[in-house]
Amino acid sequence: MRHRRRSGVGLLTVAAALSIALMAVCGERPALARGPSPSRLVEVWVTSGDGRERLARLDPIAIDKGAIEALDIKVDPFRRYQAIEGFGASFTDSSAWLLRNRLDSRQRSALLRELFDPRTGLGLGLTRITIGASDFSQSHYSYDDMPSGEVDPRLSRFSIAPARVNVLPVVREAMSINGRLRVFASPWSAPGWMKTSGSMIKGKLSPEHYDAFARYLQRTVAEFGRESVPIYALSIQNEPDFQPENYPGMHMDASERAAFVGKHLGPLLARTNPGVRILDWDHNWDQPQSPLAVLADPVARKYVAGTAWHCYAGSVGAQSQVHDAHPDKETWFTECAGGAWMPEWQKPLVWMTRNLIIGTVRNWAKGVILWNIALDENDGPHLGGCGDCRGVVTIDQKTGTVTRNVEYYVLGHASRFVRPGARRIASDSGVDGLETVAFQNPGKGKIVLIVLNTADHPRRFSAGVGANRFSSTLSAGSVATYIWSGGRTRK
Repeated sequence: MRHRRRSGVGLLTVAAALSIALMAVCGERPALARGPSPSRLVEVWVTSGDGRERLARLDPIAIDKGAIEALDIKVDPFRRYQAIEGFGASFTDSSAWLLRNRLDSRQRSALLRELFDPRTGLGLGLTRITIGASDFSQSHYSYDDMPSGEVDPRLSRFSIAPARVNVLPVVREAMSINGRLRVFASPWSAPGWMKTSGSMIKGKLSPEHYDAFARYLQRTVAEFGRESVPIYALSIQNEPDFQPENYPGMHMDASERAAFVGKHLGPLLARTNPGVRILDWDHNWDQPQSPLAVLADPVARKYVAGTAWHCYAGSVGAQSQVHDAHPDKETWFTECAGGAWMPEWQKPLVWMTRNLIIGTVRNWAKGVILWNIALDENDGPHLGGCGDCRGVVTIDQKTGTVTRNVEYYVLGHASRFVRPGARRIASDSGVDGLETVAFQNPGKGKIVLIVLNTADHPRRFSAGVGANRFSSTLSAGSVATYIWSGGRTRK
């Protein structure tokens, strides 16, 4: 990036990062003796491909009339698309345990404020929690476990006690920091006694227990609400086309999901918890035909609010395939993890920004949620499943030291600047290595443009609305967020 960094800004300390974020939200600018008014300046924040600059604030750029480079990005706030709810990461059992048991209350409060505060931190506004255990739990459990061979169709043994230990308290703490935090919930498996395998590992939901599982999910929603953790959206099964070998999972094909939602869960939640969104799929981009089959069912589709997606197979364009067939249904992105398979800085920075921040949103996602918000120095704790997944932050179990990983900065380039209720707006993308996505915030209507340089050399470009342009140079493998006053636009 050719713009000279402001004094003292480079690899940001936490204190500096929080101070800078506060300036950004409050609308402060560096004092200028002469020059353009603040409304004619573009704020610039960059994370470089070499990792030397990480959400670093650079000198602002002046907006000129008609300054057009050979590479030009046109931003059009009059072409508007979906509303954006936010960005975030998941409070798995492992993440919540680390936050509650390896940080003291002061450390935990500081980190949660850094992650969730919309005024001084990243402003994460979405999170996802598991209903029962996942591979990122220290034991495999449900909320209604029974001895082998016994069943509990009346759910007389149902209890969310495991969630009360760490997950619900830390979610409440995050909600006290960001009152707009939306909570998504997903089961990895029904209780073993409801399944053909008799176990939380492998198997399918037995048809005779469809009603019991619907009541199990409804009671979870109700009990979490009584614990002051209201559920915004519920998927019926995490990754329903995958049966893990060594951690909870459950296969549910499209016809089974449609029958379960249409005849059991959908009518039940419509009576008891009508504000909770039911999301189908919650799996990879490689099988759009599966959620399409559920949405083709005339009974189930009445109760399905939208589709949730993961990143581990296929390409992000699958989201648009389903959206185009059912434009009245919502699109959400609910899981992706980085890890040891992408250890370098630049490769995951480019891949995640291109696919998760730019790609998902340009393909209709209203929100983006990454996987574990925190893991330890050994990529755990976990029981089965992924042994080399990386958290948004790493918490060292021995020292409590917090390391901010590449996922932190990928999220921050969007979550720090794009406010809930913002609208995606049109921007040129995919030209000579430059990928973009643009938003207009509510209220003052600031425009936010995220630009990624996927090329192996610097790219100079201009960008702007109409005749009002600015010029910038972005180094190889780097991402920048540009913010400027956009004025009011028609709805």
